[in-house]
Amino acid sequence: MTSLEVAAPAFTQFTRPSELTGSPRRELTACWAASINAGGAVLPPDCPLPPVTPADLEGAVVRIADGLAPEHSRLLVATLDGVLAGWLVVRREAHPLESHCGVVNHVQTQVHLRNLGIGAALMRRAHRIARDEMGLERLKLTVRAGLGLEHFYRKAGWAEVGRWPGALRLAPGDDRDEILMSLALRVL
Repeated sequence: MTSLEVAAPAFTQFTRPSELTGSPRRELTACWAASINAGGAVLPPDCPLPPVTPADLEGAVVRIADGLAPEHSRLLVATLDGVLAGWLVVRREAHPLESHCGVVNHVQTQVHLRNLGIGAALMRRAHRIARDEMGLERLKLTVRAGLGLEHFYRKAGWAEVGRWPGALRLAPGDDRDEILMSLALRVL
């Protein structure tokens, strides 16, 4: 294997609050903090501005864990050699008119493992879980403009369906569009 190749990640799903404890929780908060500090992840509402520490994200991770339920919210973690490489959350929409749809949140990979296919592998697995295990028919997500992330999602089959111009203010004078994306779930 060359330095540009990576072994296929292993995947673990967390579907109940009691499953996300100890080392997985610590690795998740460390990955999220590193991703935020590298400019790639969204801050939770109660988090200070970067730089952040894993301790700053503990409350947000507790909320993610507390919301886990097999039919409604799942945390998907990718590991390489037993170490967290990336993660995301798939959540069913709560409103009855949207319960056939899901939302993908917190898609991120370890900063030092970016551009190795971890994110694409996470998205393929999330597609299967949402469709085959959760019975969802469509997924939604939002992306911050200015990072090129919409290109990543387009390559994975997602379509841009709209934008909220200037909806995200990263800093004074740095307003970004929030890009709305959708994916119809079908056999890959």
